[in-house]
Amino acid sequence: MVFKKVVNLMMGCLGLAKQPTTQPAAADHLLSETTGESLSINEVQRCCSSQRIKLSDGRLLAYAERGVPKNNSNYRVIVVHGFASSKDMNFMASQDLLEELKIYLVLFDRAGYGDSDPNPKRSLKTEASDIEQLADKLQLGSKFYVLGVSLGCYPLWSCLKRIPNRLAGVSLVVPYINYKWPSIPNYLTKDDYRKGLSKWAVMVARCAPGLLHLWLTQKLFPSSTVLDRNPSFFSAKDLEVLKNTPGYQLLNQNKIRDRTVFNSLRRDFIVAFGKWDFDPLDLQDPYPKQESTVHIWQGYEDKVVPFQLQRYVSEKLPWIRYHEVPDGGHLLVYDTAVCEAILRSLLLGEDSPLYNVHP
Repeated sequence: MVFKKVVNLMMGCLGLAKQPTTQPAAADHLLSETTGESLSINEVQRCCSSQRIKLSDGRLLAYAERGVPKNNSNYRVIVVHGFASSKDMNFMASQDLLEELKIYLVLFDRAGYGDSDPNPKRSLKTEASDIEQLADKLQLGSKFYVLGVSLGCYPLWSCLKRIPNRLAGVSLVVPYINYKWPSIPNYLTKDDYRKGLSKWAVMVARCAPGLLHLWLTQKLFPSSTVLDRNPSFFSAKDLEVLKNTPGYQLLNQNKIRDRTVFNSLRRDFIVAFGKWDFDPLDLQDPYPKQESTVHIWQGYEDKVVPFQLQRYVSEKLPWIRYHEVPDGGHLLVYDTAVCEAILRSLLLGEDSPLYNVHP
Protein backbone atom coordinates (compact mmCIF):
# COMPACT_ATOMS: atom_id res chain seq x y z
CA MET A 1 0.00 0.00 0.00
CA VAL A 2 2.81 2.40 0.88
CA PHE A 3 4.64 1.54 -2.35
CA LYS A 4 1.50 2.22 -4.38
CA LYS A 5 1.11 5.62 -2.70
CA VAL A 6 4.77 6.40 -3.42
CA VAL A 7 4.27 5.63 -7.11
CA ASN A 8 1.11 7.70 -7.16
CA LEU A 9 3.03 10.62 -5.65
CA MET A 10 5.81 10.39 -8.23
CA MET A 11 3.54 9.95 -11.21
CA GLY A 12 0.29 11.55 -10.10
CA CYS A 13 1.65 14.68 -8.45
CA LEU A 14 4.10 15.19 -11.28
CA GLY A 15 1.45 14.79 -13.94
CA LEU A 16 2.64 11.63 -15.65
CA ALA A 17 -0.26 9.88 -17.30
CA LYS A 18 -1.17 7.61 -20.13
CA GLN A 19 -1.65 9.32 -23.48
CA PRO A 20 -4.39 8.43 -25.92
CA THR A 21 -2.65 6.48 -28.64
CA THR A 22 -3.41 5.19 -32.12
CA GLN A 23 -1.74 2.34 -33.94
CA PRO A 24 0.03 3.54 -37.10
CA ALA A 25 0.76 1.29 -40.04
CA ALA A 26 3.60 -1.15 -39.46
CA ALA A 27 5.53 0.25 -42.41
CA ASP A 28 5.88 3.57 -40.61
CA HIS A 29 7.92 2.13 -37.76
CA LEU A 30 11.51 1.31 -36.89
CA LEU A 31 12.79 -0.56 -33.86
CA SER A 32 14.60 1.11 -31.00
CA GLU A 33 18.07 -0.37 -30.51
CA THR A 34 17.68 0.24 -26.76
CA THR A 35 14.35 -1.45 -26.07
CA GLY A 36 13.14 -3.13 -29.22
CA GLU A 37 10.03 -0.95 -29.02
CA SER A 38 8.70 0.45 -32.28
CA LEU A 39 9.58 4.04 -33.16
CA SER A 40 7.63 6.00 -35.72
CA ILE A 41 9.45 7.53 -38.67
CA ASN A 42 8.23 10.90 -37.42
CA GLU A 43 9.95 10.36 -34.05
CA VAL A 44 13.21 9.43 -35.73
CA GLN A 45 13.04 12.42 -38.06
CA ARG A 46 12.21 14.79 -35.20
CA CYS A 47 15.18 13.55 -33.17
CA CYS A 48 17.52 13.93 -36.12
CA SER A 49 16.23 17.39 -37.01
CA SER A 50 16.33 18.89 -33.51
CA GLN A 51 18.72 21.78 -33.02
CA ARG A 52 21.44 20.85 -30.55
CA ILE A 53 24.49 22.28 -28.85
CA LYS A 54 27.49 20.32 -27.60
CA LEU A 55 28.31 20.78 -23.92
CA SER A 56 31.77 20.77 -22.38
CA ASP A 57 31.42 17.13 -21.28
CA GLY A 58 30.45 16.04 -24.81
CA ARG A 59 26.71 15.68 -24.21
CA LEU A 60 24.25 17.09 -26.73
CA LEU A 61 21.48 19.40 -25.55
CA ALA A 62 18.43 19.87 -27.78
CA TYR A 63 16.53 23.13 -27.94
CA ALA A 64 13.70 24.88 -29.79
CA GLU A 65 13.14 28.56 -30.49
CA ARG A 66 9.96 30.63 -30.37
CA GLY A 67 9.02 34.26 -30.70
CA VAL A 68 10.95 36.81 -32.71
CA PRO A 69 14.41 36.18 -34.20
CA LYS A 70 17.16 36.46 -31.62
CA ASN A 71 18.91 39.37 -33.35
CA ASN A 72 15.67 41.38 -33.38
CA SER A 73 14.73 40.68 -29.76
CA ASN A 74 14.55 42.94 -26.73
CA TYR A 75 14.34 40.04 -24.28
CA ARG A 76 15.93 36.60 -24.35
CA VAL A 77 14.26 34.03 -22.11
CA ILE A 78 15.23 30.41 -21.39
CA VAL A 79 12.26 28.25 -20.35
CA VAL A 80 13.07 25.25 -18.12
CA HIS A 81 10.50 22.44 -18.26
CA GLY A 82 9.44 20.24 -15.37
CA PHE A 83 9.30 16.51 -14.71
CA ALA A 84 8.21 14.25 -17.60
CA SER A 85 7.97 17.22 -19.96
CA SER A 86 10.22 18.55 -22.73
CA LYS A 87 11.05 21.48 -24.97
CA ASP A 88 7.81 20.67 -26.80
CA MET A 89 5.69 21.72 -23.82
CA ASN A 90 2.74 23.90 -24.76
CA PHE A 91 3.97 27.23 -23.34
CA MET A 92 0.83 29.35 -23.66
CA ALA A 93 2.23 32.82 -24.39
CA SER A 94 0.67 34.05 -27.63
CA GLN A 95 2.71 34.89 -30.68
CA ASP A 96 1.11 38.36 -30.58
CA LEU A 97 2.61 39.02 -27.15
CA LEU A 98 6.01 37.65 -28.16
CA GLU A 99 6.04 39.96 -31.16
CA GLU A 100 4.69 42.95 -29.22
CA LEU A 101 7.46 42.74 -26.60
CA LYS A 102 10.02 41.31 -29.03
CA ILE A 103 10.67 38.21 -26.96
CA TYR A 104 12.99 35.43 -28.07
CA LEU A 105 12.20 32.17 -26.22
CA VAL A 106 14.47 29.16 -25.93
CA LEU A 107 12.94 25.92 -24.67
CA PHE A 108 15.37 23.04 -24.20
CA ASP A 109 15.28 19.38 -23.25
CA ARG A 110 16.96 18.95 -19.90
CA ALA A 111 19.46 16.09 -19.66
CA GLY A 112 17.86 12.78 -20.56
CA TYR A 113 14.60 14.29 -21.74
CA GLY A 114 13.36 14.49 -25.32
CA ASP A 115 16.31 14.68 -27.71
CA SER A 116 19.02 15.57 -25.17
CA ASP A 117 21.65 13.10 -24.02
CA PRO A 118 21.30 11.74 -20.48
CA ASN A 119 23.65 12.84 -17.72
CA PRO A 120 24.56 9.99 -15.32
CA LYS A 121 26.26 12.62 -13.12
CA ARG A 122 23.24 14.92 -12.89
CA SER A 123 23.41 17.31 -9.95
CA LEU A 124 22.33 20.78 -8.90
CA LYS A 125 25.61 22.09 -10.27
CA THR A 126 25.29 20.43 -13.69
CA GLU A 127 21.73 21.72 -14.12
CA ALA A 128 22.91 25.31 -13.70
CA SER A 129 25.94 24.65 -15.89
CA ASP A 130 23.76 23.29 -18.72
CA ILE A 131 21.69 26.50 -18.69
CA GLU A 132 24.75 28.74 -18.69
CA GLN A 133 26.42 26.80 -21.50
CA LEU A 134 23.20 26.90 -23.54
CA ALA A 135 23.09 30.69 -23.16
CA ASP A 136 26.74 31.02 -24.16
CA LYS A 137 26.49 28.69 -27.16
CA LEU A 138 23.45 30.59 -28.42
CA GLN A 139 25.14 33.92 -27.70
CA LEU A 140 22.30 35.28 -25.56
CA GLY A 141 24.58 37.89 -24.06
CA SER A 142 26.11 38.53 -20.66
CA LYS A 143 22.66 38.38 -19.04
CA PHE A 144 19.49 36.48 -19.89
CA TYR A 145 16.12 35.67 -18.31
CA VAL A 146 15.11 32.25 -16.99
CA LEU A 147 11.65 30.86 -16.31
CA GLY A 148 11.23 27.49 -14.62
CA VAL A 149 8.10 25.38 -14.21
CA SER A 150 7.36 23.03 -11.31
CA LEU A 151 10.25 20.57 -10.85
CA GLY A 152 12.14 22.59 -13.47
CA CYS A 153 12.59 25.28 -10.82
CA TYR A 154 15.31 23.47 -8.90
CA PRO A 155 17.85 24.26 -11.66
CA LEU A 156 16.89 27.93 -11.21
CA TRP A 157 17.61 27.83 -7.48
CA SER A 158 21.02 26.45 -8.45
CA CYS A 159 21.47 29.31 -10.95
CA LEU A 160 20.64 31.84 -8.21
CA LYS A 161 23.27 30.19 -6.03
CA ARG A 162 25.99 29.76 -8.65
CA ILE A 163 25.53 32.24 -11.51
CA PRO A 164 23.35 35.12 -10.24
CA ASN A 165 25.45 37.62 -12.20
CA ARG A 166 24.27 36.03 -15.47
CA LEU A 167 20.56 36.41 -14.73
CA ALA A 168 18.57 39.43 -15.91
CA GLY A 169 15.48 38.07 -14.14
CA VAL A 170 14.06 34.83 -12.74
CA SER A 171 10.51 33.44 -12.57
CA LEU A 172 9.86 30.30 -10.54
CA VAL A 173 6.39 29.09 -11.49
CA VAL A 174 4.76 26.71 -8.99
CA PRO A 175 8.23 25.66 -7.76
CA TYR A 176 8.51 22.39 -5.93
CA ILE A 177 9.44 22.51 -2.25
CA ASN A 178 12.09 20.07 -1.05
CA TYR A 179 11.05 18.93 2.42
CA LYS A 180 14.72 18.33 3.23
CA TRP A 181 15.53 22.04 3.18
CA PRO A 182 16.72 22.62 6.77
CA SER A 183 14.89 25.94 7.10
CA ILE A 184 11.42 24.55 6.47
CA PRO A 185 9.79 24.51 9.94
CA ASN A 186 8.24 21.32 11.21
CA TYR A 187 4.96 23.00 12.17
CA LEU A 188 4.27 23.65 8.48
CA THR A 189 4.93 20.09 7.33
CA LYS A 190 4.20 17.75 10.23
CA ASP A 191 0.68 17.01 8.97
CA ASP A 192 1.55 17.20 5.28
CA TYR A 193 1.29 13.70 3.79
CA ARG A 194 3.54 14.79 0.90
CA LYS A 195 6.52 14.98 3.25
CA GLY A 196 6.43 11.31 4.15
CA LEU A 197 5.63 10.18 0.64
CA SER A 198 8.46 12.22 -0.88
CA LYS A 199 10.89 10.58 1.57
CA TRP A 200 9.65 7.12 0.59
CA ALA A 201 9.70 8.02 -3.10
CA VAL A 202 13.36 9.07 -2.99
CA MET A 203 14.23 5.90 -1.06
CA VAL A 204 12.47 3.66 -3.59
CA ALA A 205 13.96 5.52 -6.56
CA ARG A 206 17.46 5.23 -5.09
CA CYS A 207 17.41 1.77 -3.53
CA ALA A 208 14.87 -0.21 -5.55
CA PRO A 209 14.94 1.15 -9.11
CA GLY A 210 14.25 -2.26 -10.63
CA LEU A 211 11.09 -2.71 -8.60
CA LEU A 212 9.93 0.80 -9.47
CA HIS A 213 10.60 0.20 -13.18
CA LEU A 214 8.67 -3.09 -13.06
CA TRP A 215 5.72 -1.42 -11.36
CA LEU A 216 5.55 1.41 -13.87
CA THR A 217 5.89 -0.70 -17.00
CA GLN A 218 3.94 -3.87 -16.25
CA LYS A 219 0.23 -4.46 -15.79
CA LEU A 220 0.65 -3.90 -12.07
CA PHE A 221 0.57 -0.19 -12.89
CA PRO A 222 -2.99 0.96 -13.61
CA SER A 223 -3.44 2.00 -17.21
CA SER A 224 -6.15 4.55 -16.59
CA THR A 225 -5.13 8.19 -16.55
CA VAL A 226 -4.03 10.23 -13.57
CA LEU A 227 -7.13 12.31 -14.18
CA ASP A 228 -9.35 9.29 -13.51
CA ARG A 229 -7.40 7.95 -10.55
CA ASN A 230 -6.11 11.03 -8.72
CA PRO A 231 -8.40 14.04 -9.13
CA SER A 232 -7.43 15.03 -5.58
CA PHE A 233 -4.03 16.07 -6.93
CA PHE A 234 -5.51 18.71 -9.24
CA SER A 235 -7.66 21.82 -8.91
CA ALA A 236 -10.72 22.45 -11.08
CA LYS A 237 -8.62 24.48 -13.53
CA ASP A 238 -5.93 21.78 -13.60
CA LEU A 239 -8.56 19.20 -14.56
CA GLU A 240 -9.61 21.39 -17.47
CA VAL A 241 -5.99 21.53 -18.63
CA LEU A 242 -5.59 17.76 -18.44
CA LYS A 243 -8.73 17.35 -20.54
CA ASN A 244 -8.24 20.06 -23.10
CA THR A 245 -4.61 21.16 -23.45
CA PRO A 246 -2.39 19.28 -25.92
CA GLY A 247 1.27 18.94 -25.07
CA TYR A 248 0.93 18.36 -21.33
CA GLN A 249 0.90 14.57 -20.98
CA LEU A 250 4.11 13.82 -22.81
CA LEU A 251 5.25 10.51 -21.41
CA ASN A 252 3.67 7.10 -21.36
CA GLN A 253 4.50 3.55 -20.34
CA ASN A 254 6.12 2.70 -23.69
CA LYS A 255 8.73 5.41 -23.24
CA ILE A 256 9.37 4.49 -19.59
CA ARG A 257 10.28 0.98 -20.73
CA ASP A 258 13.42 2.52 -22.18
CA ARG A 259 15.89 2.20 -19.30
CA THR A 260 17.72 5.35 -20.38
CA VAL A 261 14.52 7.38 -20.14
CA PHE A 262 13.54 5.76 -16.84
CA ASN A 263 16.96 6.34 -15.28
CA SER A 264 16.94 10.00 -16.33
CA LEU A 265 13.55 10.50 -14.68
CA ARG A 266 14.73 8.69 -11.57
CA ARG A 267 17.90 10.79 -11.26
CA ASP A 268 15.92 13.98 -11.81
CA PHE A 269 13.56 13.08 -8.98
CA ILE A 270 16.40 12.11 -6.64
CA VAL A 271 18.32 15.35 -7.23
CA ALA A 272 15.19 17.45 -6.80
CA PHE A 273 14.05 15.81 -3.57
CA GLY A 274 17.35 14.56 -2.16
CA LYS A 275 19.81 16.39 0.08
CA TRP A 276 21.06 19.66 -1.42
CA ASP A 277 24.47 21.27 -0.99
CA PHE A 278 22.78 24.54 0.07
CA ASP A 279 19.55 25.77 1.60
CA PRO A 280 17.71 28.19 -0.73
CA LEU A 281 16.20 29.94 2.28
CA ASP A 282 19.70 30.98 3.36
CA LEU A 283 20.41 32.79 0.09
CA GLN A 284 21.22 36.47 0.42
CA ASP A 285 19.70 38.99 -1.95
CA PRO A 286 21.86 38.63 -5.08
CA TYR A 287 20.56 41.94 -6.42
CA PRO A 288 20.86 44.57 -3.67
CA LYS A 289 20.81 47.33 -6.31
CA GLN A 290 17.69 45.80 -7.90
CA GLU A 291 19.57 45.16 -11.12
CA SER A 292 17.51 41.97 -11.56
CA THR A 293 14.27 40.63 -10.10
CA VAL A 294 13.17 37.22 -8.84
CA HIS A 295 9.53 36.08 -8.83
CA ILE A 296 7.54 33.14 -7.45
CA TRP A 297 4.15 32.36 -8.98
CA GLN A 298 1.81 30.12 -7.00
CA GLY A 299 -1.79 28.96 -7.36
CA TYR A 300 -3.93 29.24 -4.24
CA GLU A 301 -5.75 26.06 -5.27
CA ASP A 302 -2.53 24.13 -6.01
CA LYS A 303 -2.90 20.64 -4.52
CA VAL A 304 0.62 19.55 -5.41
CA VAL A 305 2.59 22.32 -3.70
CA PRO A 306 0.76 23.98 -0.76
CA PHE A 307 0.52 27.76 -0.96
CA GLN A 308 1.39 27.96 2.75
CA LEU A 309 4.91 26.71 2.01
CA GLN A 310 5.40 29.18 -0.84
CA ARG A 311 4.23 32.03 1.37
CA TYR A 312 6.77 30.98 3.98
CA VAL A 313 9.56 30.91 1.39
CA SER A 314 8.64 34.40 0.20
CA GLU A 315 8.59 35.68 3.79
CA LYS A 316 12.06 34.25 4.43
CA LEU A 317 13.32 35.74 1.16
CA PRO A 318 11.70 39.21 1.03
CA TRP A 319 13.71 40.13 -2.07
CA ILE A 320 11.51 37.71 -4.04
CA ARG A 321 8.24 39.07 -5.46
CA TYR A 322 5.49 36.61 -4.62
CA HIS A 323 2.44 36.35 -6.90
CA GLU A 324 -0.60 34.27 -5.93
CA VAL A 325 -3.34 33.36 -8.40
CA PRO A 326 -6.61 33.00 -6.43
CA ASP A 327 -8.18 30.22 -8.52
CA GLY A 328 -4.92 28.84 -9.93
CA GLY A 329 -3.75 25.27 -9.59
CA HIS A 330 -0.41 23.64 -10.39
CA LEU A 331 -0.69 24.06 -14.16
CA LEU A 332 -0.51 27.86 -14.29
CA VAL A 333 1.57 28.09 -17.47
CA TYR A 334 -1.23 26.36 -19.40
CA ASP A 335 -3.49 29.37 -18.72
CA THR A 336 -2.75 31.94 -21.43
CA ALA A 337 -3.74 34.95 -19.28
CA VAL A 338 -1.54 33.85 -16.38
CA CYS A 339 1.33 32.86 -18.66
CA GLU A 340 1.36 36.29 -20.29
CA ALA A 341 1.08 38.01 -16.90
CA ILE A 342 4.16 36.06 -15.79
CA LEU A 343 6.13 37.34 -18.78
CA ARG A 344 4.97 40.94 -18.37
CA SER A 345 5.91 40.93 -14.71
CA LEU A 346 9.30 39.36 -15.35
CA LEU A 347 10.28 41.55 -18.29
CA LEU A 348 8.44 44.83 -17.72
CA GLY A 349 7.74 44.86 -13.99
CA GLU A 350 4.00 45.11 -14.70
CA ASP A 351 1.75 43.44 -12.12
CA SER A 352 -1.82 42.49 -12.96
CA PRO A 353 -4.47 43.57 -10.39
CA LEU A 354 -6.04 40.11 -10.82
CA TYR A 355 -3.25 38.44 -8.84
CA ASN A 356 -2.07 39.07 -5.30
CA VAL A 357 1.45 40.48 -5.22
CA HIS A 358 3.75 40.62 -2.21
CA PRO A 359 7.04 42.54 -2.69
